[in-house]
Amino acid sequence: MIRTQTNMLLGGGLLAASQAMAGDLLLWQTNSLSYLYGKNFAINPSIQQTVTFEHADKWKYGDNFLFVDKIFYNGQEDRNKGPHAFYGEFSPRLSFGKILDRRFEYGPIKDVLLAMTYEYGEGDSEAYLIGPGFDLAVPGFNYFTLNFYRRQTEGPRPGDGVWQITPAWSYSIPLGNSDLLFDGYLDWVVNNDQNARGTYHANLHINPQLKYDLGKALGWGQKQVYVGTEYSYWKNKYGVENSSNLDTNQNTASLLVKVHF
Repeated sequence: MIRTQTNMLLGGGLLAASQAMAGDLLLWQTNSLSYLYGKNFAINPSIQQTVTFEHADKWKYGDNFLFVDKIFYNGQEDRNKGPHAFYGEFSPRLSFGKILDRRFEYGPIKDVLLAMTYEYGEGDSEAYLIGPGFDLAVPGFNYFTLNFYRRQTEGPRPGDGVWQITPAWSYSIPLGNSDLLFDGYLDWVVNNDQNARGTYHANLHINPQLKYDLGKALGWGQKQVYVGTEYSYWKNKYGVENSSNLDTNQNTASLLVKVHF
């Protein structure tokens, strides 16, 4: 029953977003392509190259974020996914304040939203997430969001019915004639004991990027071309408990080039 409600709400969010785009209610949007190269990844092959497409937009009644990763294992093969893999997420949010034309502000809270995410990739990686979201006013930050999700998984994958806490942020730092951009997210799955479909351990994924606005420095245009690094710390990656037999604590950094269009 919970999954049915989740699917209906997620589908409603997608429909509302598409209707808004068709009705010229789009306030802004941005798209980008990134290339990353890194080593020392856990569980999957150690060396990875990733091409990522990202889309973000804000419309009259909420916002949307989408990314799709194509991951190459540098000639090695993952035992479950082969020499390459893909993974993506779509995260629409609906603003109660904008839909109801009311202010939902209290202290640092600027707005209250219905937050949803659909995760999809190879293998047993399909999941639906839904819960309350908040836009926060944090001094100095371009934005700071905080979402609380109830996770619902498809198929035999463990982790059904656990909670996930996801803050995301963006912070700009002036540097010479350009800027550094520090942005990213944190996924914290808080449940860690057995559930109805197996053992899914608490896991914490911190994934920030530190990027230099090269386009602004060279006169190509502000917020167009970035170079920098992406850091990934993931304790109990995929909810698999770290042990002496299998190291599932990921701690690595990747070189990054990102182009917006």
